[in-house]
Amino acid sequence: MIRPLIPILLALTLLPAMATAAATDKFWVTPTIHGAGTIHKLPDAAYQPDAKATYKVVFALSKAAAKPDQVNPGLEHVARAVNLYVNAGVPLKHLHFVAVAAGGATSIALDNVHYQKAYGVPNPNLPVIEQLRKAGIDVAVCGQAMAEHHYEYSWKDSHVTLALSALTTITVLQHKGYALVPM
Repeated sequence: MIRPLIPILLALTLLPAMATAAATDKFWVTPTIHGAGTIHKLPDAAYQPDAKATYKVVFALSKAAAKPDQVNPGLEHVARAVNLYVNAGVPLKHLHFVAVAAGGATSIALDNVHYQKAYGVPNPNLPVIEQLRKAGIDVAVCGQAMAEHHYEYSWKDSHVTLALSALTTITVLQHKGYALVPM
């Protein structure tokens, strides 16, 4: 019975060293949206994006982060998508991405003052949203969800676009050829 445990114990012993080596070798990187949307470079993997193509994607963010001091997981996925495409050679100007927050994700749109009043911490999403905006990615919030959460529209951070609704934003963009990625 001891013999099968030896490989497991060896693996558990080596795991921290392997994780440290991976971190120092830049195994996980955030090349464009720094500090969010980590990726592992796989230049020889199948289904690489075409660097000459234009990509139109609408991301439907609907879930809250596990804790208010964490970046929203849907926003992390948007940052990851940007990092993956740019790392594969697609210029930022070829990425037409829109992330629209609603439901549990609505609070990502709040400015620091109002987020801190609601949750007791600064809005951890704002630095990611600001980087996404600088990269040309639109981050929007559902106006209907803002009203449902009793958030005043003036509480929205200046880097976030106020949309009529997530429903209309998604369908309008799909009619314009955007692919939907629900989160």
